[in-house]
Order: sequence, then C-alpha cells, then structure tokens
Amino acid sequence: MPHNPFHPKETKMKSTLTRLLSVVALGLASLPALAEEVVVYSARNEQLIKPLFDAYTRETGVQVKFVTDKEGPLMARLKAEGKNTPADVLLTVDAGNLWQASEEGLLRPIKSKTLQTNVPAHLRDPDNEWFGLSVRARTMVYNTGKVKPGELSTYEDLANPKWKGRLCLRTSKKVYNQSLVAMMITEYGEDKTEDMVRGWVANLATSPFPDDTKAMEAVAAGQCDVTLVNTYYFGRLMDKKSDLPLAIFWPNQNLKNKAAGVHVNVSGAGVTRHARNPAGAQKLIEWLSSEKAQNQFADVNLEYPVNPKVSPDQKVAAWGNFKQNLINVKDAGSLQAKAVKLMDRAGYK
Repeated sequence: MPHNPFHPKETKMKSTLTRLLSVVALGLASLPALAEEVVVYSARNEQLIKPLFDAYTRETGVQVKFVTDKEGPLMARLKAEGKNTPADVLLTVDAGNLWQASEEGLLRPIKSKTLQTNVPAHLRDPDNEWFGLSVRARTMVYNTGKVKPGELSTYEDLANPKWKGRLCLRTSKKVYNQSLVAMMITEYGEDKTEDMVRGWVANLATSPFPDDTKAMEAVAAGQCDVTLVNTYYFGRLMDKKSDLPLAIFWPNQNLKNKAAGVHVNVSGAGVTRHARNPAGAQKLIEWLSSEKAQNQFADVNLEYPVNPKVSPDQKVAAWGNFKQNLINVKDAGSLQAKAVKLMDRAGYK
C-alpha cells in the first residue's frame, strides 16, 4: 500500500512533534544567556582583588573567577597547562615577575590605546605584554629621634662610612631588593653598583631581616637608624603603631641624570598567551587602569595609582610628593640574574 502523507495518525504525530519543538524553543529562549567569564591567576591576595572583581561584575555583568597563589607556582601552572589553561589574565607583583612571565612565553602582546594612555611608558612592557596597575616605591625609612632628614640624600650615600653600624636591610633573597639592585645596574653599571652594595653590607648594624616590617621595627627600636622598604609596609606598620618614631625620606630627588628619582616598581597584569577570552581579559585590565577603579586597586594596599590622573589615598598622599625614577621597570627583570650574582659577590645575604 503506498505511503499516505495525509494519514490521520501521521498528521497527528507531526502536529504533536511541532508543538513539543515549539515548547522547547520557548523554554530555551526564556533561559538567561550564559554570562561572559574571565579567569584570573593572581599573586595578589584575595582580599585585595575580590572587591574589585565584584565591582566589575556589577558594572559589566562579566563574571570574574580567580585563583590565588605565589607567582612562582602560578607561572609553573600556566606552563604545565599550556593551551589547556583556563586562565585569561596573569596578575602579579613586581616587574621582575611580569618580565619573567613574558620571557617564558606566558603572555601575549595586546594593542590598547586605553592602556597606553592610562599607564606611563616606564611602568609597562615596551612590547605591550604587561602593564603596571599600581605603583610601590622602595624608599628610605628612618628613626626620627636619631636621624635628621638633612643627613639623608641618595641610595648610594647609604654606602658612605658615616652610616657604619646604622643601616638595616631586608634579605637579598626577596625580589624587591633584587629589582632595586637591577635598576641600579642600569643606572650605574655593575662595577659601581657592586661597590655601593659592598658599602651597604659594611654599614649593616645586624644581619639582614626576613621582611620590611622587621627591618623597620629594628629602626624604631634603635638597633639601627635607617632602612629601605616598600612604602605600603610603612603604611601598614604605622596603622598598627602610629607612635613609632619613623618617617619616610624620598632619596635621589635632586639629581639631574637618569638616576634621579625614587626607585618604583609595580603590580600589574597581562593577557595569557592561550587565553580563551582575550578580548574580555583586555577589557578587564583596561578597567583596572581606569580612573573609576584605580583608587580601589591601589588604596586597599596603600600603594600609588599607576594612572597619573588619579590621586593617591589621603593617608598615602600625606607621606609627601616625590619624583619617580623613569627607567623602565622591565630592567628589574632583565637584569635580575646579574643583580643576584652581584649581591652574592658583595656578601649581601
């Protein structure tokens, strides 16, 4: 018997199937669209970044997932994951770490007029693979009862014998001091920098400390008179113990060569080489550099905004204005290996 397309049973089945498909289509249409997502690997602590990411989600609807760890494990994880990494953004501290991530092929260059405008040239990668998002100055902190500001001048002057038995330092094993010495190599060359570091070591009042806070506490206690620290450590300590006899001094302000200015470093970010959402990653980094986000990014850790249009928190601004050293912070990474060897030769432990 020939097939009859108008057979009642077949017509009924087709009608039922059509209705079912219509119901399914309506149901799918009523579901919310899957939210865009950006995944961040962050060496910056959760309490410093979560409020920012929550604000970004409220403003854009984009979900930000993040994993926090030390920079070493995060970079090792990116390498191990390769093309399968879920990470779109690497956020970390110190230009030395950002430079290393770039050297190891973990980041990709991005073109962004926004970031070119918001981030000064010396605080970003010349090849546009990473961009500073906050500034930390490594400067002098001194005992106000034992040192007059007029006695202080430059980083180099701390090698002067007049500071013998009066200097405290954090260990050379920390990237912050490695970056400082790397920048000094750029400014003065290896020989002069090594002489300076040897002078620092000769002037130490005691063995180097494991962190900036302990070095400042030793200065406050009179164990030594002056030390070198990142400014946010000073802010944190003074928040807890405001009566300590400590103050900040901005070195290298009156020089007229390229070494003029306080040594600065950054926390910053780049888009990962194998990002699944590179456009979304770039938009997030751009937003973090914007005027609306910069204070929240920097203030929470008592840092300076990288965006020159944004003023620092009042507490940070109270430390006074200073001129930054304008040598590109990438040298903190590219010369880091030389800096480590130099400090070892100079006996800086």
